[in-house]
Amino acid sequence: MKVIFAGGGTGGHINPAISIADYARSVDKDFEALFIGTRKGLEKNLVPRAGYKIEFIDIEGFDRKHLMRNVKVLKKLTEARKRCREIIREFKPDCIVCTGGYVSGPVAMAAHKEGVSALIHEQNVYPGLTVRGSEKYVDYVAVSFDETEQFLKNKSKCVVTGNPIRTEILNADKKTARKTLGIKGPFVLIFGGSLGADRINETVVKMLPKFKENGEAQLLFGTGERNFDKVLTAAHEAGIKPSDKNIKITPYINNMADVMAAADIVVSRSGAITVSEIAALAKPSILIPSPNVVRNHQEQNAREFEKNGAAEVITEAELTPELLYEKITSLLNDKAKLAEMAENLKKIAKTDALERIYELMLKMAE
Repeated sequence: MKVIFAGGGTGGHINPAISIADYARSVDKDFEALFIGTRKGLEKNLVPRAGYKIEFIDIEGFDRKHLMRNVKVLKKLTEARKRCREIIREFKPDCIVCTGGYVSGPVAMAAHKEGVSALIHEQNVYPGLTVRGSEKYVDYVAVSFDETEQFLKNKSKCVVTGNPIRTEILNADKKTARKTLGIKGPFVLIFGGSLGADRINETVVKMLPKFKENGEAQLLFGTGERNFDKVLTAAHEAGIKPSDKNIKITPYINNMADVMAAADIVVSRSGAITVSEIAALAKPSILIPSPNVVRNHQEQNAREFEKNGAAEVITEAELTPELLYEKITSLLNDKAKLAEMAENLKKIAKTDALERIYELMLKMAE
């Protein structure tokens, strides 16, 4: 099967596409993929690193604050759609898979014009502008949450697949991970994403002295690379030392599958892929949604988990060192609550998204 993948800008759009391509490559010896992206997004590095070819187009997202700038965006959209049609004719794909972000728009439109079956995948509860604008051009809208369908016009096209989850996450085992990491007692994992989150970092640093004093649990704190030195300096001033056995501060967590599997509690943002991985591993969590995202979709993701008794939620407006410490210690001391949250997570987890999306790809290819 030959497939074109489109999605880019952020890891939240490109990593799902790579995961789907990896799965297809593992089950189809004749599988061939071509990605479409921009030179400005993460895809320019992530796609070649994953071993796939990529073609670039010049496109950017709509500016919601400065509407006059969108005249330029519309012109770029017209040119990008034209270039996408050329790429489709040259590659001759059996189907096209879009995973959101502004790159997906012109690709979905071009697929429709060229008569090639396509699907678009939405990671969040509330669909983004590109997905809502592209749904009329595709055969399927693959969604990650049941509730997403109510926000779309073409409900008959919706198929609940869940979010594509990395194989290493699905295969991670708590007992094995804890043995590998040398963890014996309660273990808390805190991170704000690959770039970090200033508000979370500041709050955690102020909480660490009390956590150190308590000494009953181990904590791994991923600061994000850009803020690591700043956080380390602040932690040192707060009395936290590298020799402290129960606290480890790192710029980036390279072995996320192991540390998440080993954790008793995860404290993080609530991006779509993150919460899907938390659900897949049935990890009780404290979610701190980023307020700096379109349509506040991270809080919608978090509230969906909260509604199902699968997570605690703290907004940035509510976030204090005292509240975060109280939430963490309260959960660690309530084994019944942790077990209940884990069971609720198992009920909402969707761990077969790759298989479901691949089945849709086969249907489109036929």
